Amino acid sequence: MHKTYTVGSKSFVLDQEKAEKAFKEKRIINGRETMTFNLLPLKYHWAYDIYKTMKANHWEPEDIIMNKDIEQWKDDSQVSEIERWIIMMGVGYFSAAEGIVGDNIIHVIRELVTAPELKLVLGRHAHEENVHADSLLYMISSLGINPHECEAMFEDIETIVKKNEFVTRHSHELRNDIDLTITENKQKFAKNIFLFGQCMEGTQFYGMFGMILSLYRQNKFRGIGEMFRYTLRDESNHIELLRNVLMDLIDENPDVWTEDFRENLRSTMREAIELEKEFISDCLPVDSIGLRKQDFLQYIDYIADRRLEGCGLAPLNPGASNPLPWLAEMMDIKKEQNFFEGRVTEYQKASSLEIDSDDDL
Repeated sequence: MHKTYTVGSKSFVLDQEKAEKAFKEKRIINGRETMTFNLLPLKYHWAYDIYKTMKANHWEPEDIIMNKDIEQWKDDSQVSEIERWIIMMGVGYFSAAEGIVGDNIIHVIRELVTAPELKLVLGRHAHEENVHADSLLYMISSLGINPHECEAMFEDIETIVKKNEFVTRHSHELRNDIDLTITENKQKFAKNIFLFGQCMEGTQFYGMFGMILSLYRQNKFRGIGEMFRYTLRDESNHIELLRNVLMDLIDENPDVWTEDFRENLRSTMREAIELEKEFISDCLPVDSIGLRKQDFLQYIDYIADRRLEGCGLAPLNPGASNPLPWLAEMMDIKKEQNFFEGRVTEYQKASSLEIDSDDDL
């Protein structure tokens, strides 16, 4: 079917069949390669919807007032040694981890997917990792923490090193030319998406999220807590984005989804849980007011099973309950009237989509 437009003395013929063929060739991987980055017509509508939500949720670290955090950091009567250590471990881990995620998104996942709308939303994902990394710099400079100490933490603290190596070793092998028509290579790519979306951002980030937001509930380090709340909201979108990419990749490539591969993913999550529990034990070597190590260890089992079930995989700890139900409330940040000295701020534009916080936590 052709359509002709006549403008003045010129006629332009548009080949609809050719355009429809190009649309059908849109795929997660091994799709039509094009340099035109033509988003329309959209095939993966969910990707564009998540992209719009991400845009509407934009925030800047410098908007968050750190005066009270600075005062507490310097005052032994307001915060304890263990509470300062939690902040140090959070800064030490995330200052490296956010960059690792962003690097993998840009140089592995975004490089290998072929649909333009996926490249669009993954570009936004990488941008948000930059914002998160920037927020860590803002925290460090505000509190006057020696930046070399942060570098030393993710070089010298074994549990941080092990968590970082766990994800980077699965990233480097996909950075060279890889033939994604081969089932084994498709599975390597699918595992990378699962590892970064469900194991790292979806599970290993949540131990520290919980600890810092526990302090926030006690009116300690409220500015840092606010930044982690906004980061947590972003992570919810990242988890769903990469889950959808994985599910559609499997739908288009059923040869990937073997029983052995499913068990491989469950084993990968099991390793992620073990590493995160070791990290939690370093962050919280002794219980403190409002901070009980066993609660965070149990929470990791709970959240990991939700990630597995979201991908159609059997849980590792069936029946694990959520010991931190209040954490879901921390997602409800459309309107705040506390950290801008009473000024009502609405970070999320009215046009953005709602996120069911309980589903993500």
